Amino acid sequence: MSTAAEHPSDPAGPQPPATAEDLRAALARLAPDAVPTFDAERATAVARAREQVSSAPMRRFLRQWALYVAIERHPHQAARLHALEDQAADAATPAEAAKIAAEIGRILDVAAAEAGIPLGGAR
Repeated sequence: MSTAAEHPSDPAGPQPPATAEDLRAALARLAPDAVPTFDAERATAVARAREQVSSAPMRRFLRQWALYVAIERHPHQAARLHALEDQAADAATPAEAAKIAAEIGRILDVAAAEAGIPLGGAR
């Protein structure tokens, strides 16, 4: 039987549907430290949706967290993304920053596709 450690690109479970309950359950398994932030942001999104009488705040919230889960499902890629984010803060030249940003963009594009988020994310 193979494990995720043997195949670092294998996901740690399937991408869940983009519902608050399914995303929260996936976070509890993949990134338990993120659950309190998820809960707080969910409460804020619900409040904004009510204030605005619009589903847009909840759609944004669900897309954001679906993307987060899609990234965290691939521990190797998640670690690479976090390392790149740290490197970006210390980029010495614009060319180095652009190279880092391009790789971050590729990781995010793959995660967005897995999460079913249209590129551009606005719709």
